[in-house]
Amino acid sequence: ARTPTLDTLSAIQACHATTIPFENLTPFLHQPVRLDTASLLQKIVHTGRGGYCFEHNLLLRHVLTTLGFQVTGLAARVRLNVPDEVITARGHMLLRVDLEEQSYIVDVGFGGLTLTAPLRLVPDIEQPTRHELCRLVADNNTFILQAYVNQAWKSLYSFDLQEQQLPDYEVTSWYLSNHPDSHFVTGLIAARPDENRRYALRNNQFAIHYLNGSTERRTLTTVAELRATLADT
Repeated sequence: ARTPTLDTLSAIQACHATTIPFENLTPFLHQPVRLDTASLLQKIVHTGRGGYCFEHNLLLRHVLTTLGFQVTGLAARVRLNVPDEVITARGHMLLRVDLEEQSYIVDVGFGGLTLTAPLRLVPDIEQPTRHELCRLVADNNTFILQAYVNQAWKSLYSFDLQEQQLPDYEVTSWYLSNHPDSHFVTGLIAARPDENRRYALRNNQFAIHYLNGSTERRTLTTVAELRATLADT
């Protein structure tokens, strides 16, 4: 259905996350990352490519707004694999969707742990998704998104509810796609969730993470293997 309901939102998020890969080929190849609507449609919808958080979530915001959802763009500081004392920039985009007198967090662009279901904007309750169990932890005026991975809660990012505009995302995206130390420039990254598993590629290291906790890993040693993995998986 194309009505602005929770069922529609959940279905679109699941289809988007499992169909459109997270990947950084554009900045990795030192090509410009364009965030205008026409460029997003051309790259992701018509060309069949993926992208990183700004591309994913800006495209999804256009779709949801067109369908009649009330959507607000937010920004987050990545906490995954970051020491507690380190303060990161607001380098990630996510969405707030207000629906049926309830607010939800929606995010289809967080790489290897991209959300596959909306989360109610309610702290301190465990919420199932199609993949990991998740929760939001309240911390003063911010929320910390956590996922239950390998029998432990992992903090993914922290965010507040200040609305962000396209120029905010364009400035951050330019920095992440051009700074010589940005991991979007220095290495190849690709990821996609699938039923009962997640696929992850970093440079030539390919992994399949199953929801039961097991992982398969292999090294891609030829151009043909790398091309096939990007194209088929």
